[in-house]
Amino acid sequence: MTRKTLIAISFLLICMFSEATNWKAEWIRAFEQQNATNTWTAYHKTFEVDKLPKIALAKIACDSKYWMWINGEMAVFEGQLKRGPTPTDTYYDEVDIAPFLKQGDNTIAILVWYFGKDGFSHNSSGKSALIFDCQNSDFELISNTSWKATIHAAFGQADYPFPNFRLPESNIRYDARRGNFDFTKPDFKANGWPQVASMGSPPIAPWNNLILRPIPLWKDFGLSNYENDLSFPFVSNGDTIIGKLPYNAQVTPYFKIEADGGEEIITLTDHYTGGGPLNVRSEYIANRGIQEYENLGWMNGHNVYYFIPKGVKVLDLKYRETGYNTEFTGSFDCSDEFYTQLWTKAERTLYVTMRDTYMDCPDRERAQWWGDVVNESGETFYALCPKSHLLTQKGMLELINWQRNDGTIFSPIPSGNWDKELPGQMLASIGFYGFWNYYWNTGDRETIAKVYDGVKRYLDVWELDEHGVLVKRMTEEDDKGWYWGDWGTNIDKDLLMNEWYYLALKGYKHMSELLSNKDQAKWAENQMREFKLAFNKTFWKDSQYRSYQYKGDTDDRGQALAVVAGLADSEKYNAIYKTLQTQEYASPYMEKYVCEALFIMGKSEYGLKRLKKRFQPMVSNKDYSTLFEGWGIGEDGFGGGSTNHAWSGGGLTILAQYVCGLYPLESAWKKFMVKPDLGGLEFAETGNETVAGKVSVKIAKTDTGLDIELLVPSESEAVVYIPEKAKSVIINGVEVNSNMSVRAHKLFSLKGGEYKICYR
Repeated sequence: MTRKTLIAISFLLICMFSEATNWKAEWIRAFEQQNATNTWTAYHKTFEVDKLPKIALAKIACDSKYWMWINGEMAVFEGQLKRGPTPTDTYYDEVDIAPFLKQGDNTIAILVWYFGKDGFSHNSSGKSALIFDCQNSDFELISNTSWKATIHAAFGQADYPFPNFRLPESNIRYDARRGNFDFTKPDFKANGWPQVASMGSPPIAPWNNLILRPIPLWKDFGLSNYENDLSFPFVSNGDTIIGKLPYNAQVTPYFKIEADGGEEIITLTDHYTGGGPLNVRSEYIANRGIQEYENLGWMNGHNVYYFIPKGVKVLDLKYRETGYNTEFTGSFDCSDEFYTQLWTKAERTLYVTMRDTYMDCPDRERAQWWGDVVNESGETFYALCPKSHLLTQKGMLELINWQRNDGTIFSPIPSGNWDKELPGQMLASIGFYGFWNYYWNTGDRETIAKVYDGVKRYLDVWELDEHGVLVKRMTEEDDKGWYWGDWGTNIDKDLLMNEWYYLALKGYKHMSELLSNKDQAKWAENQMREFKLAFNKTFWKDSQYRSYQYKGDTDDRGQALAVVAGLADSEKYNAIYKTLQTQEYASPYMEKYVCEALFIMGKSEYGLKRLKKRFQPMVSNKDYSTLFEGWGIGEDGFGGGSTNHAWSGGGLTILAQYVCGLYPLESAWKKFMVKPDLGGLEFAETGNETVAGKVSVKIAKTDTGLDIELLVPSESEAVVYIPEKAKSVIINGVEVNSNMSVRAHKLFSLKGGEYKICYR
């Protein structure tokens, strides 16, 4: 063994040992804990602080969610990420509790919600417990047997029907006659509570290794009034009271009432059945007198429904919005209100489908399907601030950390009751539009290095047949996988799988070059070249792409994906364009690639026309602030028919990347292209906070050319495309010498600054 190897192993062991031994705290649970589904446990501890620290970082973990109060003040509203970073491990939060401390006696109260069941977004440990570790030079607060805990008697199981099995969350029932939240108050004494039981120090099963939460704690917008006019107080007449939200949001409903006691109040949203199977609701049994309650399990929707019995006096109704902690830094506007509204709805849909992970939809399964993630993550680079990128990074690491011994990967993960592979989505995730697009926009080489070997292991799962194209790995009814290509009809799945495979090779080639793995870069390059020849020889028939056994109408998805992958050369464009003018089978998920293909082929005006035709019904629907899973609602929907599916927001990316022409030429936006294609629009503008800084562009047609206003970050460089037909170019009032060598290539390179560019 070489000295370098010994040093590397020693360093790794030190890191592992530090992570394991740095926890002085113990996993604790209530003495009477039975790990029953949907159990709520209250923890309490009094402690003394002699000297106030400037920073006091606490490490906190549980299964499954927690709320924390220090000296009566809410310190964390819904902490803990769903399990897990790997199939066996658990995330932990890091919270600075210094702002909540005082000299002398202090109290901490933590309420833990144990889901107690698996879901498409959570892998249950099977045991409810809490660990809290705050080690500081000024004081120490760690969970051990000096803490006290009790099962909160007010929380219980709600009546049937239950949420669908995809959700690990249960309906919440709270009986105010059996308990309250007094334990969170600063003067509360837990004298009658039993001491906790210790379950040992980490790493210990079933929570195993504790991994630092890689995304921020939720953004808490605070309690807000509903949009509609609700005048208080009033006495309920037994009718449903509707609180109107400003948009589709993740909310926890609140009410303040006066009751005789025993009345049952039910709250849910208009999305309770929005994604097909049932979502979550809450049930509250009133105590006598004035009381207030906030249901801590989040719901989503446009309206909150309160079913309040007749005679109950309603003193106040509010809601709290929480969500992923990012900012809406992106913008878009243009001369056609439809596309501006499409952007707005896509952005809202994106945000309501982000939390612990990216979700397909928040009202059916809250699951991280990676086909959806590929579209969602691409949208964040134009719509949200860089904090959103952390959710993509988290998803990438999870996808590879859950990779099986046979090399296959699957989603949704994390999951306790799903294990089937969707090969098309998996190829998309590791490829050019998935992992590589993340790197290209962020410059995060470290994450690519972590997932790189797993990408190759998955590529090696695939074999080529005697024609040089993919061997079909599973049947439609295979127990190990779901051979899924898209929702809808006329899906040439074998064709799509081959195209996604090529895009995966393309991504892997770039990753290999980035990591200076020359042998693998050469392998991928050769594989791509040979595969492209075999693909066109095998699948191009009678001016269209079609796989061996496929007998349906020509699949518009398959034609488009061949273009965006680079499998279709330009001589095939006219034939493909004719097909895309007549075939409209793609779902909203795949329509993004159809529109992108049209822009690549120089058919931008038709691309926007088709985008409008297909998305018009959902964009114009005034009842929804979000985009749908299918092209309509109910019978016109796909899957579960959800009305908030972020995979439908691909048009947002098209508008920024192609219409406004902004996209990186080097990683992390160190250099980016400005190549607008208005596609018949009179003007368009967009901008966002990239990792390099603020980038924005505004383009307006003139009688003879274009006027462009451009903002370039100080450490970045823009390459502006000028059409060959332009006779003069004026930048910030100065006509640029047309004999410049860069002019011959119709490109101008501009360093950081603000520019006004005109060409005629």
